[in-house]
Amino acid sequence: MSASVWLGVLEQGLLWGVMVLGVYITFRVLDFPDLTVDGSFTLGAAVAARFIFEGYDPWLGTALALVCGVMAGCVTGFLNTKLRIAPLLSGILMMIALYSINLRVMGSKSMLSLLRMDTIYTDVTHLGVSANLAVVTLGLAAVVLTCYLLYTFLQTEIGLALRATGDNEQMIRSLGVNTNTSKIMGLALGNGLVALSGALVAQYQSFSDVGMGIGMIVVGLASVIVGEVLFGTKTLLRTLIAVVIGSIVYRAVIALVMRMGLPTTDLKLFTAALVILAMSSPIIKEKFSARQARGKESGESAISGRP
Repeated sequence: MSASVWLGVLEQGLLWGVMVLGVYITFRVLDFPDLTVDGSFTLGAAVAARFIFEGYDPWLGTALALVCGVMAGCVTGFLNTKLRIAPLLSGILMMIALYSINLRVMGSKSMLSLLRMDTIYTDVTHLGVSANLAVVTLGLAAVVLTCYLLYTFLQTEIGLALRATGDNEQMIRSLGVNTNTSKIMGLALGNGLVALSGALVAQYQSFSDVGMGIGMIVVGLASVIVGEVLFGTKTLLRTLIAVVIGSIVYRAVIALVMRMGLPTTDLKLFTAALVILAMSSPIIKEKFSARQARGKESGESAISGRP
């Protein structure tokens, strides 16, 4: 692949990497199957695009996108913790609600174009950064800052309570921790990051589309699992870096298979297959190792003459 293709892979991997970190918070840390992600990603894109379209400061629109994502996560947490709706159904209900909300935000339009409008990437070029490297520079800064803040937060008392809620909710509740608050906080944090990624991606693509978040949870899970399988999860910092690198690897794989002739209509099918393969890899590896061990024992028995 050419240098321009690799640059595009790095740009997309970093921008979507913020979303992957949000999915990691809900899926791994909180152990909550949150489908709100599909709606909150579009929500962040819609809010930022509408602000820019109306002539407001793109940085303000990006910050507001983050806030709106946090609010969406809080509502999902409220449905689950206060109204006792199942986690999966809570996310589905919020995702459906956000579809109409996103249309409202975009002025009842299915798409908002940002062509020839100033974005945060335009402002970065005003600082002396090359136009070709503006997206990578800002994406890298966003990922590094997010990883640092998450790493710091998850080691605080509140962050440890959040991690413990995902590991063993009953145990941490017996120690006096309000697990409902932890769930709402985790969902708010995760969806805030997802919405922030949506705002960054919308300005990168120069448009916001009401359907751009469809399947985003699968993309996030694929990146998280690929990163964990390839780079491990021995420490918290290593895990955070691994899921971001997993996002880049996922984009590289997609770019590679697209260049090999995979139709764009089959992209979701390929992503689902990749997730299945990554999630089943520990079982496949375990069975392969067991088969190797049995073969080795059979060989030793034949050499020694034992039955």
